[in-house]
Amino acid sequence: MTIEQAQKEIDQWITTTGVRYFSELTNLGILMEEVGELSRLMVRKFGEQSFKENENEKDLADEMADVLWVLMCLANQTGVDLTSALQKNFEKKSLRDAERHKNNPKIN
Repeated sequence: MTIEQAQKEIDQWITTTGVRYFSELTNLGILMEEVGELSRLMVRKFGEQSFKENENEKDLADEMADVLWVLMCLANQTGVDLTSALQKNFEKKSLRDAERHKNNPKIN
């Protein structure tokens, strides 16, 4: 599935099964919640913090998909073509960071 296809399928799902989009501000709040859930899981799974006694280890892929879903909802609502945006972002990073990371002693 391409990014473009995913944006279209999410739009179709939202307008049929989901009835309508939440407002952009509501979706921004939901995005922050989803990123928080992903962060909490990553901290417990890969960091020093352990899972609580009755806490279930959630599916990392599912949490990432939740973040991506809401991000794509926001893109759809605001008219952002994420395929084009990502391509432009690659170009920006390639120009800006062409030598920067190679010459960084902290990561070499």
